[in-house]
Amino acid sequence: MTGLREYLDGPHKAARDLVRDGLAANASLLDAGLELSRAEYRDKVLAVMQQITAEGHTARGFPKEYGGQGDLGGFLAGFETLAFGDLSLMIKAGVQFGLFAGAILHLGTSRHHDEYLRDAIEGRLLGCFAMTETGHGSNVQALGTTATYDPATEEFVIHTPTPAARKDYIGNAARHGRMAAVFAQLVVGGETHGVHCLLVPIRTEDGDPLPGVTLSDCGAKLGLNGVDNGRIVFDQVRVPRTALLDRYAQVDAEGNYTSEIENPDRRFFTMLGTLVQGRVSVGGAAINASKVALTIAIRYADRRRQFGAPGSADEALLLDYRMHQRRLLPLLARTYALHFAQAELVEVFVRLFGGDGVKDDHDQRALEAQAAGTKALGTWHATETIQMCREACGGAGYLAENRLGTLKADTDVFTTFEGDNTVLLQLVAKGLLTNYRESFGKLDPLGSARFIAAQAVEIAVEKTALRALIERLRDVVPNRNDAADPDAGLRDDAYHSGMLRFREEHMLAGVARRLKRGIDDGVDAFEVFNRCQDHVIAAGRAHVERVVAEAFLAAVQAAPEGAPLDRLKELYDLHALVTIEAERAWYIEHGRLSGARSKAITALVNELCAVVRPYAGELVDAFGVPGAAVDVPMVVPSQHE
Repeated sequence: MTGLREYLDGPHKAARDLVRDGLAANASLLDAGLELSRAEYRDKVLAVMQQITAEGHTARGFPKEYGGQGDLGGFLAGFETLAFGDLSLMIKAGVQFGLFAGAILHLGTSRHHDEYLRDAIEGRLLGCFAMTETGHGSNVQALGTTATYDPATEEFVIHTPTPAARKDYIGNAARHGRMAAVFAQLVVGGETHGVHCLLVPIRTEDGDPLPGVTLSDCGAKLGLNGVDNGRIVFDQVRVPRTALLDRYAQVDAEGNYTSEIENPDRRFFTMLGTLVQGRVSVGGAAINASKVALTIAIRYADRRRQFGAPGSADEALLLDYRMHQRRLLPLLARTYALHFAQAELVEVFVRLFGGDGVKDDHDQRALEAQAAGTKALGTWHATETIQMCREACGGAGYLAENRLGTLKADTDVFTTFEGDNTVLLQLVAKGLLTNYRESFGKLDPLGSARFIAAQAVEIAVEKTALRALIERLRDVVPNRNDAADPDAGLRDDAYHSGMLRFREEHMLAGVARRLKRGIDDGVDAFEVFNRCQDHVIAAGRAHVERVVAEAFLAAVQAAPEGAPLDRLKELYDLHALVTIEAERAWYIEHGRLSGARSKAITALVNELCAVVRPYAGELVDAFGVPGAAVDVPMVVPSQHE
């Protein structure tokens, strides 16, 4: 299905194809983690990264004046495509180019760009992104590392004051990194100005730790053992004043701190917001890893036979079994949905960051929330999908040679790095609640009264049998479209959107009411929020589910006429209905589904699985995963077959 592959690749097809070619040329890396020692594997990953760097892939997103190509969208698309190969390579490249070089680009000024950026993007200066600490995890604002300015020498003194402030899990720190972008509390004139980033050398060119820097290895991990994660402790390490990446705040020689952003919280979130690229990239990589697993599992299911009709000597293909379709095909549909949601996210990111930087705070907050939500759902989806693909391939899926075990181990950490997913959904929900409060505040007295009245009616309807009665009436008195096709209403785009939007808005309104009631009752604000946290996160997830479904629908509506459009529409319907089906208990509780309609949705999902089944092989082929990544022994016919 050539047209579908081109549509999936989108405007950055050339960048994706270049990376595919590079992965194919380095196919031997796929087995390196199983065949080499950990040290040898890490060095092999570095060698391949330097090779693709020399070919120009990694510089694509950087400014032309520093050796880049100024193609941020192509850079992100290429990075996602790296997930079709060895994931240690993708993560190491992400640390070097997305995080380390990205910090220099986005947080530094021309002085830093001129001195470091070209060496970083050409791989001569290998770096780390030293943010995470042992004792603080996702709470970056509470980091313990300090950077104290000494005006007598015009230097910052970098120090790890407690064991909890040790930099931990830092990629490139254990073996290859020579410099670190260190996030630390900036102390000037005895006053702490919050977390800022400084460039701190950590190794000599010969690989020896510099004085005052203690480096250690995190050792073997569940996966990604080609990445040299390490720990860093600083003991009164001095760096020049110019080491401060000072785009958003400056310290002059006399020790005067200045910033155009006066509010320290806003300054902190502005600095972190410029680094959202890592979150965007991890989500896209997880979605692509799902494509690899599904390609393997669906190809296997389309050739592996087992059992058959009683009395028959013929065995049936696994993919012909309804339960096997149920295991894999909704995940395939969801992968397509997330692919298009990711493409939409990248488009927004490029629009905001592809020029001179973000201009509008509201747009930046919206992007951060969208990136957080897509990353959370994309990485959870990868974990679920790869596990299900492993199970669907039985014992063969458990063999290392068939790659699913490596995929499972290497992607597991995606759910917690670049932000723990639960924390990210909380961020999404907090943004929604802020918008909710602002929108309510803009209403005039009459508008407020109408809003409150509508909420009261909504609660009253929910507490009676009225809504359930309405749903039952819809079941027994079909409209004109339903009379011709009992399932027509269930495949209506407006029905899907309405159901998902109702769940999101209802949950958000419920959270807002609970929070307001708790505050009005005089309960401590933190305790109120803590009591509602599960509700808050569920509302955030409901929002992202709706955004993903609508991104998929928009992609279907924009697709060219023909077979690809037909296949996409079938997948969209399957995804939307499975999303509703997964929450059918909630919809029934809230009067939005009758028992009969819930059963009809399940029946239609089964039917759509059967519709998609004949094209399943073509649908995974359209992902364009390079052959070596998916031509594993269990899907390549042996000479004995």
